[in-house]
Amino acid sequence: MATKADIVIDQGTTFSTTLTLTDENGDLLNLSGYQANAQMRKWYTSTTATNFTTSINTTSSVITLSLTAAQTSNVDSGRYVYDVEITSSANVTSRIVEGIVTVTPEVTR
Repeated sequence: MATKADIVIDQGTTFSTTLTLTDENGDLLNLSGYQANAQMRKWYTSTTATNFTTSINTTSSVITLSLTAAQTSNVDSGRYVYDVEITSSANVTSRIVEGIVTVTPEVTR
């Protein structure tokens, strides 16, 4: 089951957040050979998605999600849904985080 976590993105700014993955004992997960993918959509059924850039630091078990200022400028302010999935080298996919993204409107352009 995925962890629930809501995030806020300021429209028109560079966005980055990190996720540290641990097991039920608090030990760092071994993410060697994994890939991460993350998207946000207006609704679960929306055909249009904004793809986060993802990177995995296998030493620290940290996944970084990021968007450029140009990307966040192109997202209308409001509420969205998102999730983050990891896929192993054996092609097993797990959803690790999901939640609501709130994009706050930009004034300065």
